[in-house]
Amino acid sequence: MTDPIDRKKGLRPKFWEKYSLKQLTRKEWEALCDGCGKCCLNKLEDEETGEVALTRVACRLLDDDTCLCSQYEIRHQFVPECITLRPSNIEKNLYWMPQTCAYRLLHLGLPLHDWHPLISGDPATVHRAGVSVQGMTVSEFEIDENEWEDYIIEEPL
Repeated sequence: MTDPIDRKKGLRPKFWEKYSLKQLTRKEWEALCDGCGKCCLNKLEDEETGEVALTRVACRLLDDDTCLCSQYEIRHQFVPECITLRPSNIEKNLYWMPQTCAYRLLHLGLPLHDWHPLISGDPATVHRAGVSVQGMTVSEFEIDENEWEDYIIEEPL
């Protein structure tokens, strides 16, 4: 027997614990995003070591207050290189994904953090826990790409 879908949210109860990433509905997949905004920060990759450094230089579409994409449904019209994460491409994208990312955690067989909105029931817990980039970004329009190194940060964990 399959789980009933919560009609209000369109989600099966504790779907992230019961189903693989490939078995999730689109709504469930989208609900995994914790809204931290870290994936929307520009990164610098060291060509020699492959190490990825996080900067506080954000994609032009990131809303610094909400940590959400301001044009999510049509983002590829503005940022064609924006990655659409799917179960089929997580493995090749793990190297740049935030350490706290729900997609990463579940792919690796790890549980979600207590502050994740699916656990806490509150989308603001990611910000209160200090793991989001809320209030710390600068727009990529404001900073010359040659200066991004000056904006390298440690990932908020």
